[in-house]
Amino acid sequence: MKIGIPLETAPGETRVASIPEVVKKLIGKGFEVMVEAGAGVHAGYPDAEYAAAGAQLTDRAGAFDVDLLLKVRRPDAADVEALRPGGLYIGLLESCGEDAILSAMLAKGVRVLGMERMPRTSRAQSMDALSSQSNIAGYRATLEAAARYGRFLPMMMTSAGSAKPARLVVLGVGVAGLQAIATARRLGADVYAYDVRPETQEQIRSLGAKPIELDLGESGSGEGGYAKELSEEAKAKQQAALSDQLAKAHVIVTTALIPCRPAPVLVTEEVVKRMRPGSVIVDLAAANGGNCPLTVAGEIVERHGVTIVGLTNFPALVPADASAFYARNLANLIEIMFSPSESGPVLKDLAEDDITAAMLVKPAA
Repeated sequence: MKIGIPLETAPGETRVASIPEVVKKLIGKGFEVMVEAGAGVHAGYPDAEYAAAGAQLTDRAGAFDVDLLLKVRRPDAADVEALRPGGLYIGLLESCGEDAILSAMLAKGVRVLGMERMPRTSRAQSMDALSSQSNIAGYRATLEAAARYGRFLPMMMTSAGSAKPARLVVLGVGVAGLQAIATARRLGADVYAYDVRPETQEQIRSLGAKPIELDLGESGSGEGGYAKELSEEAKAKQQAALSDQLAKAHVIVTTALIPCRPAPVLVTEEVVKRMRPGSVIVDLAAANGGNCPLTVAGEIVERHGVTIVGLTNFPALVPADASAFYARNLANLIEIMFSPSESGPVLKDLAEDDITAAMLVKPAA
């Protein structure tokens, strides 16, 4: 059973699907691992380390001509063309609804497992790549905010006087939001946080932050621990009630997302106009339209004296650890997918396990 690790070619992507430490463990379980030359260089994992772990270095065609291909980012048309018919593919698909790329993969007989489809269960926690990468995004986004804010985040007392702590607001208290809160608290900011799901208030307090409590007349709690889209009336109430809280913020980190829906607008242009010049907004929802309508995906802009960061791939700014976390997520998934045998690992029936059954992409009816 051959596993392929190709170089990620998406613009700005620095992560790699597996690292030498994990590759060595996979080889120890009987897999052959083919690594495209240079695949781990941007993440700080040189070819020599993969070779020392027992991997075979190859070209791109060799990395794709395998039984199981592991990737971080969504494949493109050239990737689909290079896939072995009837093989297995695991990666983040970044897809909602009809998708020509997925259709082409299925037409080749490739079995596709999407890491976004990982169920939110206790058994699947060690395989949950969305959580591991969101954790990193929340951490790195807060550092980005601190670096671009022209004042101290913590209270500072010196012989030249003192500075008050920055008021930092986190919008959206999922994995990324919780890590943003924790990081901001460690940096000494005065942290507030808001989420449409009322059950998050206890989590906010447990990290030493203050919850922003709003009465919207309905709950935003959805299935599987995710937020659901609010009614139009509740959205209007939310924006009006949040405005004063957000206008007082010096730094805002937004993380509010609804699966397969445009990001909700939480920081309006009117709020941005009211914020103090030099304030910073880091919009982790930029790729989905942004929680602020002034956000430009992939860019850092200044509007009304406020810096708005629309970077769309924060984990790629911490590539060594982001790759390591992702590689371990994949290795834990592979552990439940294969049975050992004298002739090598044998693939189990993917439909019989609740995790792989949920992840498996099925042809459109």
